[in-house]
Parts: sequence; structure tokens; C-alpha cells
Amino acid sequence: MLGEYRITGRRASEIAASIERGVGSGELEPGRLLPPMRGLAGLLGVNPNTVAAAYRVLRERGVIETAGRRGSRVRARPASTARGSLGVQAPPGVRDVSEGNPDPALLPPLHEALAAAARLHERRPGLYGQDPVDERFAELARAALDADGVPAGPIAVASGSLDAVERVLAAHLRPGDMVAVEDPGWGSLLDLVSALGLKPVPVRVDDDGPLPAEAERALAGGARALIVTDRAQNPTGAVVGAARAAELRAVLARFPRTLLIEDDHGHAIVDQPLHPLAGTTDSWAFVRSTAKAYGPDLRVAVLTGDAVTVDRFGGRQQLGPGWVSRLLQHALAELWASGAVDSRAVARSYGARRDALIEALAGHGVEAHGRSGMNVWVPVPDETGAVARLLHAGWAVAPGARFRMSAPPGVRVTVSGLAAEDIPRIADAIASAAGPAPARAYG
Repeated sequence: MLGEYRITGRRASEIAASIERGVGSGELEPGRLLPPMRGLAGLLGVNPNTVAAAYRVLRERGVIETAGRRGSRVRARPASTARGSLGVQAPPGVRDVSEGNPDPALLPPLHEALAAAARLHERRPGLYGQDPVDERFAELARAALDADGVPAGPIAVASGSLDAVERVLAAHLRPGDMVAVEDPGWGSLLDLVSALGLKPVPVRVDDDGPLPAEAERALAGGARALIVTDRAQNPTGAVVGAARAAELRAVLARFPRTLLIEDDHGHAIVDQPLHPLAGTTDSWAFVRSTAKAYGPDLRVAVLTGDAVTVDRFGGRQQLGPGWVSRLLQHALAELWASGAVDSRAVARSYGARRDALIEALAGHGVEAHGRSGMNVWVPVPDETGAVARLLHAGWAVAPGARFRMSAPPGVRVTVSGLAAEDIPRIADAIASAAGPAPARAYG
């Protein structure tokens, strides 16, 4: 019934967490029938009421559904949104710190930039057959990449980071190929890899990013691509520093045919320097989204890479949308040229909130991580129970199952909506819900 996946646990929370791990990893796919409660209880050597309680928790979380005598199944849902649905609905009166959105107060006003783009459009309307990349946009983007040490390469524009990653993966790989991904890592990316028919291979991370030995294990095992987040890693806030970058480059040098994709998730919202890995392998792509610093609705990301990769990206893009709106490119160029975002001030604002929460949790004996960006990762021994208890206490956090494959349980807290007076209250709630956790790496 469950194929090779084995449900484990003695307590209801452990059984629920085991099933949720299977759903998150894709081993228990949508529509999969779960064992009858009495049958599973017999296999695990527990009381049927314990399994019933585990199934009840999973139903309340929306992970499974029960249809009377037809039994309980993993909820049917599109593969591309499986992890996104492993969340919680924040009812009235509950603070939602789960969505990963930037602080609107730190986003720049857009009216002047959009007006300037509209005036330019009046003089030079965007029409079919024009270059898909605005010349000024490309110049400013390339200058910023040069300043950060990203190797020279042509510039392309995508509708956000995920759009860029999808087209690059599809241009180089085929269904069944293995892709090394961070664990825990960006839930939407894990969904995307599976939706493309690729096989994700987990690479554990710590505060400095992917562990080199884990990356080497994945590549030696046949992974054809490695995806790395340089800064503000989602969900842990990890940053690839100079020493870790040197180690990872040494690993990649031993596998020169690897497709390397870097996601500079923290661009313009962190104060840690970039240490790119790009150029170590024959095929590489570097993606820099504008979402976190300038607003998610702009849907613009810069892509550079080796000439073949960028050319293949452009070819696949031409078969779909053709190009990203040049009006948006003009507006972004205006925002960049005018210095509309004070990156240091934004980094200080998020950093103050992250550090305050981590320090408050440490005062309770609770481990937490978050070197950069707007998220804090809190390892917990009982993820499902912690999420439920926090919801009862008035806080909706993101379950770690959205981001994990084989990494231990945890929850993600987005600090962008928190004020200074919120920190002690949410720290108290997390400590009560999670309890002390032993110090460890993320995976």
C-alpha cells in the first residue's frame, strides 16, 4: 500500500510527523491510501487510539483526508503546490509569521519609477521583435554583478527566480536526472524539481550554507546539477562565506560537468558580502531576484551564466512568454539608478529583528538560526505539535515540512512583520511550544 515508505513512531505526534515527512519528500504522493488505523497500530505496536489521534492532527493540518469506510488518503493536490499547502491558515486574531513576505514599510515607492517607464514607453513603444532585454537594465545589472565578483556573462531577464531556475533546469536536464538541493531549502524549488520529473538529492546545510562533504557525496552519486543559495537562505538564513565558498569551489572543480545554479536570495537586503561559486563548472547560472528588496509583484529577476546556458534559456523563453515586460525593466532600472533602496538600512532592520528573536529564544534555552535575511529557523523535536500549539497561542508559523526532505523537524518564523514589542511574546510562545532542542546541524 505504501510501497517502500515505512511509517514510524510510538506517539501520535511522532506518527503524524513521520507521515508528513513522507508527504513532504514526495514518497507519499497525493491520493496515496494510508493504512487502516487498526492495521497501522498493529504494525507499530501502539493503541489504535494513538493512530487515530495522529490521523486527526493530519486532517486538521490538511495533510490527509478521510472518506468514511474508504479510508484516509494523502490529500490530492497539484505537484507544483504540494509543499505550499503544508501550511496553516491563520484565523482572525492570529498573527501570521509564516509567509516569508518582506516588510512593506521597507519597499520603495514605485510611482515615480513606473511613471518614468511610461514616459519612455510613449517615446519608444515596446513592440514585437525588439531585444528582450532593455539596454539600460542590462548595463546596470551587469555593473552590479561585476561589483560582486560574478563572472562575465550575457544578461537575461526572468519572471522571478523560480522562472529562471525552471528554464535553466529544463534546458540542461531530462526527467529522471538527479539534482542536488539544500535540505532544508526553498519549498517551491523542491516542488519544482519534482514537477519537472527530476530527482532531488538532499544536501545538508549549516549556518555557512551547503556542507561540502554532502555536496560531494551528491555529485559523486550522479547528481547532474547543484543549486546553492548564496545569502539569506530560505528557510535558515545561511550565508556562504569566503571559506565555505572556497571549499565548495574545490568540490565543483572535481565535477566540471555539473550544472551550477546560484540563487542570490539576499540581494539588496543583506549586508554580508557575496562569494559566488559561478564559473567553476562548464555550465552555470546566477539568478538575482528583485522580489525581496523591491516588491514581489514586480516579478523580475536578473539571470547571467555561460553563453550556452543563457542562450538556451532565451530559446525556451521565446517559446513561452517571449520576454519580461520592458516596462518593468525600465522601472527597475529607474529604481536602481535612483538608489531607491538603502540596502544597509534594510539589512539593519531585518538583522535587528532576527537577532532579537534569536537572543530571546536563547534566553529560554531554545536553539535558533538566522544569519541573514528575514527568516529564523527553529529546530523543534515535535514539529506538528509545535505548529499546533503556536497556532493556539496566537501565532501561525511555517511548518518545516514545507522545506525539509531528510533534515530534522523545525519551524520557520518570518520576522519582517514583527515589531520590537512582539519579540518577547513570540519567543515565549515558541519556547512553550517547542521546548529546548539539542544543538545540531540542520540535517
